[in-house]
Amino acid sequence: MIARARELDAADPLAAYRERFTLPEGVIYLDGNSLGALPIATPAAMQRAVEQEWGQGLIRSWNDADWFEMGSRVGAKIAPLIGAQPQEVIACDTVSVNLFKLISTALQMRPGRKVVLSEPGNFPTDIYMIEGLERQGLAQQRLAQRDQLLEALGDDVALLMLTHAHYKTGDLFDMQALTEAAHQAGALVLWDLSHTTGALPVDLNRCAADFATGCGYKYLCGGPGAPAFAYVAERHHADLKQPLTGWFGHARPFAFVDEYEAAPGIEQLQCGTSPILGLTALEVGVDLIAEIGVDRLHAKSQALSEFFLECLTERGIGLDCISPANSAERGSQLSFRHPQAYAICQALIARGVIGDFRDPDVLRLGFAPAYLSFEDMASAAGHLAEVMEGKEWRRDEFSERSSVT
Repeated sequence: MIARARELDAADPLAAYRERFTLPEGVIYLDGNSLGALPIATPAAMQRAVEQEWGQGLIRSWNDADWFEMGSRVGAKIAPLIGAQPQEVIACDTVSVNLFKLISTALQMRPGRKVVLSEPGNFPTDIYMIEGLERQGLAQQRLAQRDQLLEALGDDVALLMLTHAHYKTGDLFDMQALTEAAHQAGALVLWDLSHTTGALPVDLNRCAADFATGCGYKYLCGGPGAPAFAYVAERHHADLKQPLTGWFGHARPFAFVDEYEAAPGIEQLQCGTSPILGLTALEVGVDLIAEIGVDRLHAKSQALSEFFLECLTERGIGLDCISPANSAERGSQLSFRHPQAYAICQALIARGVIGDFRDPDVLRLGFAPAYLSFEDMASAAGHLAEVMEGKEWRRDEFSERSSVT
């Protein structure tokens, strides 16, 4: 399969972009769905921001280097990647904080309704944020299995909140259909795009989505703890009332008045001072992903995952794949269930194949198409086959869960 992989790489129109990322020698990185690789241009951008803008410009750089507008500028660059208008997206805070803000404003926009509907097994922070608002008496959590969500959309539901691509399995929701169903029931919709943005085509405007958020450190390659983004459809801007009324979301932040006056539109979603260094790194990643193009990235992601499965079949490895069989129905990942998934993951890491483990029994392999090759797929599948055939995962140093990748 290596020979065929090299043929596919030779014909890959995105192959040259691999050179735009820093990748350690001898490592096949299949965890870009947790933390994206470092773009080559990021260190220079960070050095400029630190040494010139901060070191020499000091406080003047809020104006001279346009720091004050960075959240809006980076948000506007993310907007086309998710099918939004520039004025509908802002880069700020974290996914968790943005979820809190957006759930709160949705509840205020649906007086008399308190239920926030989601699914069990959603990414924990999404559910935790509902629980936090529930403890304050502001929300009521309702969880329904995927095939029961439509029946759970009663007239008491204020908000349907779902993650577009499931973090464990990669299973995709039909965003269009569920958004329409929620609207017909009088509810608003909030989409978590953390495992989607920069990897899969999304068109929030076409789907008439109300709210969305997503992180900057996975497929956008913004670095560990990179700022997240938030989206609010422009039709809701007049009704937007986010609860974290910090000074950066004030209409006149430098007036320093005692009374809060919300900034117009999406700017109101800002809270504290923008993390300039984090936004600097994120902007590099966003620019690079935008240059490559999400449609091309998605097409390559599908091809990589299909080829990886072919390689496993060629080696006779029949792991229990819990991701959808149809690549059009899954995110940029493949997940496999095995009782020794943790040990298998650690054995692969010892060989230089970095994937990750999700409790209790899931081996998750991410396919970040901007910097992965088909030869990576063939080699990784070969390593996985050797780990399984040689039962390396039975070794004591791999079975002890001292840490989780």
